[in-house]
Amino acid sequence: MPALSVEVRDDIAVVTFDLPDASVNTFTRAAREEFTALLERLERDASLHAAVLLSGKPEVWIAGADVEELAALSTAGDAERLSRQGHELMDRVERLRTPIVAAINGACMGGGLELALACAYRVATEHPKTVLAAPEVQLGLIPGAGGTQRLPKTIGLRAALDMILTGKSVRPRRALQTGLVDEVVHPAILRDIAVTRARELAAAGGRNRLPRRNPSTSRGAAQRLLLDDNPIGRAVVFRQAREQTLARTHGHYPAPLAALEAVRAGYGGSGDRGFETEARLFGTVAASDVAKQLIFLFFASNALKKDAEGSGRPAPVDKIGILGTGFMGAGIAAIAAQRGIVVRFKDTDHGRVLKGLAAVRDVLRERLAKRQITRQEFEDQMSLVSGTTEYTGFANVPLVIEAVFEDLTVKRQVVAEVEAALPPGAIVASNTSTIPITRIAEASRTPAHVIGMHFFSPVPKMPLLEVIVTAQTDPQVTAAAVALGARLGKTVIIVHDSPGFYANRILAPYINEAGKMLDEGAAIDAVDRALVAFGFPVGPITLVDEVGIDVAGKSGHILADAFGARMAPSVSLQRVIAAGRFGRKGRKGFYLYSDAGKKQGVDPTIYALLPTGAQRSTIGDDEIQRRAVLAMVNEAVRCLEEGVLRAPRDGDVGAVFGIGFPPFRGGPFRYIDAVGAATVVRQLEGLNDRFPPRFQPADLLLDMARKDGRFYPK
Repeated sequence: MPALSVEVRDDIAVVTFDLPDASVNTFTRAAREEFTALLERLERDASLHAAVLLSGKPEVWIAGADVEELAALSTAGDAERLSRQGHELMDRVERLRTPIVAAINGACMGGGLELALACAYRVATEHPKTVLAAPEVQLGLIPGAGGTQRLPKTIGLRAALDMILTGKSVRPRRALQTGLVDEVVHPAILRDIAVTRARELAAAGGRNRLPRRNPSTSRGAAQRLLLDDNPIGRAVVFRQAREQTLARTHGHYPAPLAALEAVRAGYGGSGDRGFETEARLFGTVAASDVAKQLIFLFFASNALKKDAEGSGRPAPVDKIGILGTGFMGAGIAAIAAQRGIVVRFKDTDHGRVLKGLAAVRDVLRERLAKRQITRQEFEDQMSLVSGTTEYTGFANVPLVIEAVFEDLTVKRQVVAEVEAALPPGAIVASNTSTIPITRIAEASRTPAHVIGMHFFSPVPKMPLLEVIVTAQTDPQVTAAAVALGARLGKTVIIVHDSPGFYANRILAPYINEAGKMLDEGAAIDAVDRALVAFGFPVGPITLVDEVGIDVAGKSGHILADAFGARMAPSVSLQRVIAAGRFGRKGRKGFYLYSDAGKKQGVDPTIYALLPTGAQRSTIGDDEIQRRAVLAMVNEAVRCLEEGVLRAPRDGDVGAVFGIGFPPFRGGPFRYIDAVGAATVVRQLEGLNDRFPPRFQPADLLLDMARKDGRFYPK
């Protein structure tokens, strides 16, 4: 079946792109060949005066390049040739005798955006799924079909760099303001308006002959003239962009810097030089290890989503109960309401219920402020959430999520209470972060219907959900929980019950080792800096402050009780907890915080609580990184050998999406493959000689080292 179909309306060719057997349109090799043939027809057929390009997919215009083809590129030269082919195709679109109107409904991403930029006119719809983006940096790549050249010249240097260097999406109204699109219409009239504009373009003599329906503001135009259109202003913009990029990426990701170089080569200079630079640098970054790791994560997360879709056919969950209206409960309620799910809150008093409803409103109001939803959608979503101090309204709830205090006795109590109010066959899910689900299910009359759904904080932003199954969990219960997680927009990994499950279990030795180094006299900020330099988004001490020192301490004791000496918490952490310092929420932890919660720096008085006092010793960055990271990856291997994880893929996605393991390293198992199992074992054994038994290598890792094995094929 062809990807492109053509309907001729008088002298206008209405082209529909609908890639067969695919949920989204991408520029596969076959689709590019069809598109080339279409351009030849449009150039040759004198009866056609213009064209309109529509999508046959309901929520996607064009998602971009075929990532499988990108992953198969073996050399930088191959990638550079692919980029040059993209340039040739987009150049033909731009110079075509018959102007093309891009009729955009749904996501217009990557190569799709580059095609739209080459078209003569762009009409976008107000559909909630319509966004425009250049997300290539998120795969370790740069726009390779002219995006670094056409986008800045279309919307201005600063707006283009903001899109290219971050991969952020732009909504239709913002796109109209910047000139990224020429017109925004209701989806129902997209086709008719696009055909009309195509006819007007043909009558006017080609591209750039029609006035924009809502030109950029004069202020925006003045700023663009001041900075973008003179050499001094451009130099300032490029310098600031580079500084901000390095501050954000710490130099670990080559693609943003390559994109910046490509933009600079073409903006205000030779167009040919800009395109040549883009192709060369696309080849360089596409062949990099960073791109390979990020593309692996892309495929792994998509595979997990397909697993969720194929996990069974449970009845859809359209109403949930949430026990506990605190930070986690409110976050779960907010994302559920966004997906059209009715939410019934329950807490112990009306004040807490009202506070939870206010927290949900704050999450949704932020989306409204960012124009991600309309005022009507905001009101509709808020109307889905209600609260109670009793169990009224739970008699028809098929699934309830318990998000109460992290205490086994409390969790057992609420499980027993809520079951009495639920219909037969209802599911009880616990959002516990460390307590084994089997222990919680002991309070249930139907333990087969008790499961873990471990969300990560903050719930609206963190992409991971751990679904925790016990030996008793009914497979249909698992399928229902996985399906709900997917509907909530989460990447779901299924893990088998164990204290701490997976993500928090591997996080504990990492944080503990950081604490042990504080016990030995390392400076707080030195430990954090070293691990940020390794690639974590924040250091482990900052993370403890963010989570709450009291929460980290409670979780740490649960894991220490389960796994013994290798999980024993540091003296430093215990003393800080005993001193009543709770971290950011109390404005004082290892760091000090402003009234607004902004980190102010290390509290100098904290050292009086630590074992070595104010006298600090120097531990090198390499040792800080090795001790903390190897403690984590070794525990990840233990989780795999014990069957807590189903596969290394799940462990890598879980670590990256759940606790911030550096994406450019691919995850703990990809990291071991990159370093080599034998090298990792040798490093662990050296550390275990000094700090037994914390670094005793996992048996599976020892076996792999002996056999020169890998977790993934080369």
